[in-house]
Formats: sequence, structure tokens, C-alpha cells
Amino acid sequence: MAFAILFPGQGAQFRGMGADVFDRYPGLTQFACDLLGYDLPALCRDDPGDVLSRTEYTQPALYTVNALRMFEREHREERRADYYLGHSLGEYNALLAAGVLDFETGLRLVKRRGELMAAASGGGMTAVMDVPAPRLREILAEDGVEGVDVAGFNTDTQIVVAAPAEVLRAAHEAFARRDVRFAPLRVSAPFHSRYMEPARAAFENYLREFTFREPATPVIANVTGRPYGKGDVVRLLSEQLVEPVRWTDAVRHLLALDPGTECEEVGGRSLLRMVQKIRRSADRTPLRETRT
Repeated sequence: MAFAILFPGQGAQFRGMGADVFDRYPGLTQFACDLLGYDLPALCRDDPGDVLSRTEYTQPALYTVNALRMFEREHREERRADYYLGHSLGEYNALLAAGVLDFETGLRLVKRRGELMAAASGGGMTAVMDVPAPRLREILAEDGVEGVDVAGFNTDTQIVVAAPAEVLRAAHEAFARRDVRFAPLRVSAPFHSRYMEPARAAFENYLREFTFREPATPVIANVTGRPYGKGDVVRLLSEQLVEPVRWTDAVRHLLALDPGTECEEVGGRSLLRMVQKIRRSADRTPLRETRT
């Protein structure tokens, strides 16, 4: 039976995170502080002024905590994964775990990624429940709302959309008129959409400064919902900024390879709940899961 490890992305951060691992890895923790230019454990512990919710801080903080938890798991010699999956930012931890990049490279990448994404502004993202993508597009077209991108397919019943602020407000009004359930996300820009093209171009140039190895263990990509192929890293990580997170497709691919796949999430349960919903929509069988 196959075994997959999942890494959460932005939104999984919380005040106090990392308290279980920072002291166990003082060298790596200090290295991260030096590279980032601030006291990372103090930031995670105290979260002054809700700084941890700011993209440029969230991404390196969450990447580091995910990485240390993965190192701790390996130190305990727990079961090795047959596949790695990460949701948005979490894909960098999946690539780290698969040997594609080292801790320092990943930290430098997510630091720059966070800076570029934080520089984008004037828009947002919203989760929409129980409306298939074709119907969602029909609703927007009926009300003449243009400029909304689908930014994520989390489950069969939850889609994330992204747009500039005024467009997103119009979309919310269209949803409300039809009693469609939706929830605005706490982000400062329309990530995973066409509006991130300037960030994508700049990030692609930055990615080309690094050398990447091929995955020692398959990593299923957000952009394609399929495993990384040879030489795919620069393309897929840059396209991830403007393409939707195809989490549903990624999980479906994993389950198609082995319907009995067991999953473990590093640090939480939100992704496990998504996998559970995707599996139930396919075959109504329960998900066997564990938690790190």
C-alpha cells in the first residue's frame, strides 16, 4: 500500500508554531534567522502586530517549520514516503523532502517568492462552496462580471477564485444573489492568477540562478496534478504563481495509482480533510490517515 506525505501552505500558519522543533534544531534555526535577517522563533512565538499573516513572513516561516518537522520525522526513522505533495507553498517542502533542493535553496526561494507575492496588491481570493467551475463561470457571465480567475481546485465542492478588489466585490454580489456560499480569504493579492504575471516573470529569472536535482521520490505538482518530470522545476515553480492549484487532480492521480494510499500531513489536518472529501466523492471509502 502506497504512502504519501502532505505539506500545508499559506493559511496553515499560527501563533506559536515551531515551538516543538526550533530548540531541537538550533543550528538550522539560527541559519534561517541569519538568512532572513530576523529572529524567526520570536516572530512565530509572539507574532507582533499579526506580522505572521504577511506573505513575506508567512512563507519562509512556514517553510522552515515544515522542514524542521520533516527532519524530525526522518530523525525518528519513521516510514518513508512513496509520494510527496504540497499545497502551494508546501510544494517547496515536498521538493526538499524529495532531494530536489536543499534547505538553504528552498529558504532563499520562498523568501524571494514571498517578497514578490507581497509586492502584488489590490486584489484578493475567495473560496466558493458547492458550485462546479462551469456553473461558477456561468454565474459570473450572467452578471457581466469579468476578470475572475479560478485559482484553486481544493476539492470537488470547494473552488478558490482570485481577482482585483473591485472585480471580487462584484463576484461576491453575484454569489450572494444566488445564495452561493463563499468565504473571502485572508490574503492581500490575487495569487495563482493572471495578475501575478509580473511576479512569475521575475521569479523565473531568479529560479534560473539555482541548480536542481531530479526527485528521488515522486512529487506531484500543483500546476499539472501529475509528478514532476525531468527538468520541470523552473517551469512548474514559476507557473505555479499564475496557474490554479490543482489539488483535486493531484490527489485523484495519487488515488488512481493506488486507491488504498495512506496519507500523513506534516503539522495539521486541513489537507487530510481535503483528501478525505476527494476520496469520498470518488468511491465513498474512508481515508486511512496519520498525523505528524
